[in-house]
Amino acid sequence: MLEQRIQQHFIDSADLKYQAGPLLSKPISQAMQALLACVTSGGKILACGAGVSGLLASQFAAQFVGRFERERPGLGAIALPFDDTTDPAADTEAAADPDRFARQVRALGQAGDVLLALSASGQSAAVLAAVEAAHARDMSVIALLGNAAGGGASSSPGGAVGRALRETDVQVCVPHERAARIHEVHLLALHCLCDGVDAQLLGEQEGSL
Repeated sequence: MLEQRIQQHFIDSADLKYQAGPLLSKPISQAMQALLACVTSGGKILACGAGVSGLLASQFAAQFVGRFERERPGLGAIALPFDDTTDPAADTEAAADPDRFARQVRALGQAGDVLLALSASGQSAAVLAAVEAAHARDMSVIALLGNAAGGGASSSPGGAVGRALRETDVQVCVPHERAARIHEVHLLALHCLCDGVDAQLLGEQEGSL
């Protein structure tokens, strides 16, 4: 029984990735180009998310500043930290202070920088406020979103955060309602972004794909 349940997780995850690949490859490519344009012009990436999304933002920043799979000079990225009152292990987007990311964007963000915002539901008040602060700073936004827990209606993928995006922003919205599956695809999308930027900066690596 348990083995069947475990196998079903693998099957469900693989099915979603297989279905989402053709749908998300274009916006992920657009996001990669936005990141590349930012860092090659001296800008930086501010990454944020609540709960598990915040952990993914931190992983992205570590791989962007350090390395993904190839040695290269560090690229500018900062994961906006949680408040002390926020438990990073809790997968909740109804966090204590909805302005906590926006304050950091206003303090650290500059025109030409990029905000990388993650929200599995698209309903995170803190992420939404960060997007609005980024727009006020003349920053572009890349949003990795989903419809977890019914967060976005079929007519409005990505929820409130998706609706707040501008035409010049990039939305990567996973077509699923289960947060765990969305996080898995977000992680893969972040890996694609890191790999794509490396390939553009360093050239294709023989035998890499």
